Amino acid sequence: MSAARFAVGIDLGTTHCALSFVESEKCEGEDIAQAMLPIPQLVSAGAVETRPLLPSFLYLPHQDEFKTSDLGLPWESNTTRIGGELARKQGSTTPIRLVSSAKSWLCHPDVDRKAPILPAGAPEEVPQLSPFEASIDYLAHLRNAWNGVHPYDPLARQEVTVTVPASFDPAARELTAEAAKAIGIEHLVLLEEPQAALYSWVNDSRGDWRNQVRVGDVILVVDVGGGTTDLSLIAVTESDGALELTRVAVGEHILLGGDNMDLALAYVLKGKLAKTGVELDRWQLQALTHGCRHAKETLLADADLESVPVVVPSRGSRLIGGSIRTELTREEVQTTLIEGFFPSVEASARPTSRPRGALTKVGLPYAQDPGVTRHLAAFLGRQTGATQDLSGFADRPADARFLRPTAVLFNGGVFKARILQDRVIQVINEWLAADDAPAARLLEAQDLDLAVSKGAAFYAHVRRHGGVRIRGGTSHTYYVGVESAMPAVPGMEPELQALCLVPFGLEEGSEPVAPPQEFGLVVGEPVRFRFFSSSVRREDHVGELLEEWAEDELEELDEIQTTLSGKSRKPGEVVAVRLQAAVTEVGTLELTAFPVDGGDEHWNVAFNTRGMHD
Repeated sequence: MSAARFAVGIDLGTTHCALSFVESEKCEGEDIAQAMLPIPQLVSAGAVETRPLLPSFLYLPHQDEFKTSDLGLPWESNTTRIGGELARKQGSTTPIRLVSSAKSWLCHPDVDRKAPILPAGAPEEVPQLSPFEASIDYLAHLRNAWNGVHPYDPLARQEVTVTVPASFDPAARELTAEAAKAIGIEHLVLLEEPQAALYSWVNDSRGDWRNQVRVGDVILVVDVGGGTTDLSLIAVTESDGALELTRVAVGEHILLGGDNMDLALAYVLKGKLAKTGVELDRWQLQALTHGCRHAKETLLADADLESVPVVVPSRGSRLIGGSIRTELTREEVQTTLIEGFFPSVEASARPTSRPRGALTKVGLPYAQDPGVTRHLAAFLGRQTGATQDLSGFADRPADARFLRPTAVLFNGGVFKARILQDRVIQVINEWLAADDAPAARLLEAQDLDLAVSKGAAFYAHVRRHGGVRIRGGTSHTYYVGVESAMPAVPGMEPELQALCLVPFGLEEGSEPVAPPQEFGLVVGEPVRFRFFSSSVRREDHVGELLEEWAEDELEELDEIQTTLSGKSRKPGEVVAVRLQAAVTEVGTLELTAFPVDGGDEHWNVAFNTRGMHD
């Protein structure tokens, strides 16, 4: 362990970033004092102010748009791109030059996440960045802000925890870790955002959390941020008379959040404008969407406001020119968000899907159903057996339709609107009442914008100095495909079995696990590795070979295509090997094959963007 003075937590968010820290030497017992890093950023041309949040936007200005002297920061910076508050403001009127939702693109499995693809759909004259490069930019901004305040304790030497969605795939986790290392962070751990939110709640309670929960509780963390809906279940257990927290389930990756809500509001206003004879093009709709984000946040933050004006540049206008004006009302916000995204549904409801068109533009794979409550019902319905092996938990009824939460913690900027928290609690408690189960309690979060970064800093501290920890390990069971040896049959591929490599709950950074069988590994010619995961098959053990499985039990992940070098071996030779799997502290799954006949030769495959290391 390093001799770092500070424990640092970074929320690398879809709509904003934040950095919290703990000076560990000044902490006594459970009294862990935290502070937020003030982040210098441009708020207008030539004006730099510090804010607790760094908006996750990059603006790529035209060469004649600003004077270089107007874009200076307290440190040497790249004036071909603007980050933070000014970027968000400029992008609301000129979205063609705005990089946004980089975090959502970072977990898009069907694009090259290191390719310059943002802003998506921008014309040739507009430069583009990769989602990976944008992530590095945000982290570098935080690093520079930190080093300006702590020149003798640079960020590179601190214990840093960066948060990711619980549902991030291994490739997105690896990219996040790689971005952190690219800006010099040496001591890095990744933490799931719902866990960070619960850590923040624990710390904010100043020890009283033990009086607010009890053994047998199941805490549902509902985290709806700018780009994703993240669902987690954390059980309250007991060990040697002390309460413990154990993460028992994580939802699937749902690309559904504030971005979707802003777009929905934009379509409401687009319809209003159409009735007055005003039609908007694609880029104007994007500008309207950014305007709706600001208007929505303003309305939800001030209960006395009934409407907020929204301005969109008119067709043919340049950087400064004509504009189209409309307004967003409180009633439009509440009706659109509540009924559209948090409908009152039965516990048996499930997300709807529609047949997709054969041709589609490249874009983010948003959830087809915008109903967060339907996704929540599906998640709880899949997890009926999640607590069955935990002591202190009553046996679930044989006819249980869903796992019954006893407490709910909200996280994410969307839930700053208390009316949305109230709707979700209302729906959950209607489900519980229908099953004659007690109502779920609300665990009050103090600051939904800062909770994730504060929880990450708290975790970085207790990880080194001791304190309450959420147990859980991997949120999925992982498998690799193994082809059966069979004669060639026209029109038929070899049967595929799924070999369990990593069991559910394996702690990150623990010793490697090894299936007992021998397998044949093809070297010297192009091959592909097929990987699978499951959030519901919790009992599968390392080495178990599945010959068949239900459609909703296993999800296929990105395959890895590569050629394994064979040194003196013939191309296409099948080498007898034993396998070993490990999960690193940043969540990367690494698979190693060792030849049975011995020697120093071995082959490694990891879930990352490059796919293969040999």
